[in-house]
Amino acid sequence: MRRVPNFPHSEMTKTRNQRNIVMFPFMSQGHLIPFMALARQIEQRKGLTITIVNTPLNIRKLRSSLPPATNIRLVEIPFCSTDHGLPPDSENTDTLSFIHMIRLLEASENLESPFKSLLVKMSEREGRAPICIISNMFMGWTVKVANELGIFHTVFIAGAGYSMALYFSISMDISLWQTDDHEEFSLPDFPEAFKIHQSRVANDLKYTDAADSWFLFRKRQFSLCLSSDAILLNTIEGLGQKGVKYFSRKLGGKPIWTIGPISSSMIKDDQKELVSNSNGCYTEWLNLYPPASVLYVSFGSHNSISAAQTKELAIGLEASGKAFIWVARSPTGFDVTEEFRAEWLPDGFKERLRRTNQGMVIHKWAPQQEILSHKSIGAFLSHCGWNSILESLCEGIPIIGWPLAGEQFFNSHMLEKEVGVCIEVGRGNSLEVVRHDRIAKAIKMVMNKTGKGEEMRRKAREMREKMEDAIREGEGYKGSSAQAVDEFISTAISTTKTSVLPLNAK
Repeated sequence: MRRVPNFPHSEMTKTRNQRNIVMFPFMSQGHLIPFMALARQIEQRKGLTITIVNTPLNIRKLRSSLPPATNIRLVEIPFCSTDHGLPPDSENTDTLSFIHMIRLLEASENLESPFKSLLVKMSEREGRAPICIISNMFMGWTVKVANELGIFHTVFIAGAGYSMALYFSISMDISLWQTDDHEEFSLPDFPEAFKIHQSRVANDLKYTDAADSWFLFRKRQFSLCLSSDAILLNTIEGLGQKGVKYFSRKLGGKPIWTIGPISSSMIKDDQKELVSNSNGCYTEWLNLYPPASVLYVSFGSHNSISAAQTKELAIGLEASGKAFIWVARSPTGFDVTEEFRAEWLPDGFKERLRRTNQGMVIHKWAPQQEILSHKSIGAFLSHCGWNSILESLCEGIPIIGWPLAGEQFFNSHMLEKEVGVCIEVGRGNSLEVVRHDRIAKAIKMVMNKTGKGEEMRRKAREMREKMEDAIREGEGYKGSSAQAVDEFISTAISTTKTSVLPLNAK
């Protein structure tokens, strides 16, 4: 008997007369968070229901972030991690090693059949098919399901348009790693792009072996994504426009909509959900400091630096003389779930912080959005993941860049060279350690009230205004991103393909 994903009958029937958009993000916080934020923005359009599909443990996490009254419903799809050589209850990349992350990515391809069954069952119960499927770039196989069932499909790329265009281009071309080792190289299918220095290509992006599963997975899924009906980009009109042109060319002129910033920090205040149990201790500490005087330091939920680099960073933070909040994770080479060791910090570091009250060290997790929105935060030392960048720029906060993986290197470059809201202090996790004096110098430069620091803050505030304007609606005005969301929904509703196949269709 075919196993069908769990879909509560009560949730199915109560929205029978509403049009439904189905979302299927990859199983990672870096993808789940922007998908939930997108769902929250779309639900403001009357008469639309959003169904987010994911594995049971991820659905459980998402459920706690739903507001009391919502048109968003959450649906589980069966998944057993041990069937795919993963540790028990491994349904999210956040606590997995790199090897296990790749295994989870490959395991996600096995969700194609149950996802198709879910859509057919959903269509039968509701009397019509969903108007659209939205997946992300690692779930390109959903394009095949959409085509088989005659449903409009779009890929939501939660990163920056230009950076993600570079990421796609590098991932699709094996020849880039079969040439001699030039310092810079161009992308044959993306001639508008700047030449890329080898040091800006993260180790996880480089093709290293003919059987490299990570490279082959990306190529499979990205090829499918480029056959989608449309792409949604998490950026604003005019920011990284070369990326829009790249994807438009790759899709043969199909729609590319810039709908950003898709960030929970841009949800209206009366709709924000609680994303942490308590942020009281952080708020009380931050309240001790004047506006724009505290540095926030975090490398995201997946990335970390070496043990030697962790010590240098700690010395640099202390030497800067600036107050800071640092979310410190286990260094590279250690289990991400391991408790943070005192030996990874300079001798007496925490004791001096307690005495001087210069800084607060948090381990593993902190309510980033709430911290960045506090008036005392003046800069963000970041790995330059796009979610973090949006949360920072939506608060008008400049960035000290330290990219570590994926497209983060391209984000850092764009923000520094084109937008002027970032300076790069480190790059990657190489054997060459970034010295503490360089770190301290960068911090002082960005957080000073004059010169380069003031210019970066001014440009960050300008970017915040542009992002707010892009999603603004009301009093006869609609920003470019708000218009793009409406165009996307209108196109999806008006596009008729074929009827959904019956459940027992081959």
